[in-house]
Amino acid sequence: MPPGPPAWPAHRTPSRRKDVEVPPRVQWLLDSMTMSAAFVRNGRLDIVATNPLARVLHAPMFESVTTDKRGRANFARYHFLDTGSQDFFVDWDAGAAATVALLRAEAGREPHDRALRELIGELSTLSPDFRTLWAAHDVRIRHDGIKQLQHPEVGLLELTYQSLDLPVSHRAVHDLSLYTSEPGSTSEERLKILASLAATPLSVTEPTDRLRS
Repeated sequence: MPPGPPAWPAHRTPSRRKDVEVPPRVQWLLDSMTMSAAFVRNGRLDIVATNPLARVLHAPMFESVTTDKRGRANFARYHFLDTGSQDFFVDWDAGAAATVALLRAEAGREPHDRALRELIGELSTLSPDFRTLWAAHDVRIRHDGIKQLQHPEVGLLELTYQSLDLPVSHRAVHDLSLYTSEPGSTSEERLKILASLAATPLSVTEPTDRLRS
């Protein structure tokens, strides 16, 4: 039997923090970036706003059964609970470690956030990989670098990413993440193909059933 979820401070009842709505001006900013995949991520690693290119780029995540009732993709749930993530994220191990580090940082900021506790408890129960990484207590976070994705439509993409703090609320943590490609590269050509797909209305795709057992 797998171990239970990690222990939390017991001196205060967990609260369900109300999600902060992303202001329209932020969505306008995202939509103005047509050749960069841009999205906003909260501290629990939900994608709470996105431009069309970022949604097409992360199509495997949005088509996964790990999305929530509002259709939002979550990096942690997809990474650890959907077997397709091992195909999508080329360096799965590095991405897994980074994902856990981000959740650890958020747990330090918001130790009484009930939704965060539930997420970490779910991952701890269902994913041995998550349990191992969580026990390592690694909190090193990178805000820029190179990410490789194996996209089902265009193949391998090598993208640079930059994550910036977004002052949406005085409390809730939000990051604005940008994925771009090197000018003249094969990845740029493939990103242009995705941009053209993003400009075309897409049919609704049912989530694929690839949950880890």
